[in-house]
Amino acid sequence: MLATFAIFLREGIEASIIVSVLMAYLKKTNQSDGARAVKLGVVAALVTAALAGTVIYETVHSYAGTRMQTVIETASYAIAVIFLTYMTFWMTKHSKDIPKALTAKVAEAQSKGGGNVALFIVAFQAIARESLEAMVFTLAIVLANGTGGPAVGAALGVIGTIFFAVLVYRFGKRVNLAVAFRALGAALLVFSAALIVDMIENLQSLGWIKVLSTPLWNSSSLLNESSNIGDIAHTLLGYAAQPTPLEIIAYVTYLVIGVSVFNHLTKAKSRKVVSS
Repeated sequence: MLATFAIFLREGIEASIIVSVLMAYLKKTNQSDGARAVKLGVVAALVTAALAGTVIYETVHSYAGTRMQTVIETASYAIAVIFLTYMTFWMTKHSKDIPKALTAKVAEAQSKGGGNVALFIVAFQAIARESLEAMVFTLAIVLANGTGGPAVGAALGVIGTIFFAVLVYRFGKRVNLAVAFRALGAALLVFSAALIVDMIENLQSLGWIKVLSTPLWNSSSLLNESSNIGDIAHTLLGYAAQPTPLEIIAYVTYLVIGVSVFNHLTKAKSRKVVSS
């Protein structure tokens, strides 16, 4: 639940900022009639992501209990980790450039005669990216843990996004977006590391990776993965009752490299802000 809450909150905040930038641009350029095109672009992007997620989820479950289901699940874990790691780093480095890039993109498209169609396309592309990120990660979590907890987390994340948007609207600069993105970005790196454990476990169960595949211990008697606490620890922290050496190596390696890069980008961004 907490994993999907974090991803929906983060992507929702990014999406709300994008919509705010587009609306502010329309107001500044006296194009209030373009707001409808932006809203349609947002709705179309959300519907597209929801349909894509539903189709993929139903496709996977049509192979329930088969080897193909494990293969598809493994692929979804890998895609989710790659996708979200890249976007976390990208957002950390370029978040301040997004408003300028968006307005420049809209202005360029409209200068070529795009009109409201250009607004729709820009809004659709920007929100679709955030929606697809959320869909990919949520799908991976759902495949690993079922629909109950992730669905609740997603709903709470949407509510949190609305609350956050209201805070930004009412208090503006008093809300420290940089701190929020750093905290959520760091959390997503840990959740991604947990997915790597699931991915390695599947690869070893498929027989595609045979090295370092003998479990080091069995802590099921202390904390079973099927228990409520064990399930939370598995989803959020990558806990495995019977971890193999490769799972531990992959988990630690990803976190060490991921956190190091994340800290480097965060510090570089802070130095740039101070110097400017």
